[in-house]
Amino acid sequence: MDFDQLLLSAFGTVDLSTLPHDQLFAGVEKLRAQFDEEADTEAGFAIWCLLYMLGAAPDVDEAFDDPADRAAARDFMVTIDQDEDD
Repeated sequence: MDFDQLLLSAFGTVDLSTLPHDQLFAGVEKLRAQFDEEADTEAGFAIWCLLYMLGAAPDVDEAFDDPADRAAARDFMVTIDQDEDD
C-alpha cells in the first residue's frame, strides 16, 4: 500500500498540516471505516499504523486476531513512541 495514496484517498492531500480540523476528523473516520472493511492483512496493518500515528488507532488486541500482527503492531508503537521522545 502506497502511503501517499492512502493519505490522498482519506484526506485529499499528503500534507495534513494544511487541513482544517473537520477535514482531518473526516479523513480519520474514513480510515477507520476502511480499516474495519479491509480484508488484506498488510493493507489493514498499514491503515492501523497511520491511525496510530494520528492518535486514532483501535486497541491492538481488538484490531488484530493474529498474535504475530499484534506483536508487530506493538513493535511499531514502541518505535514510533521512541522517535517522538528523541
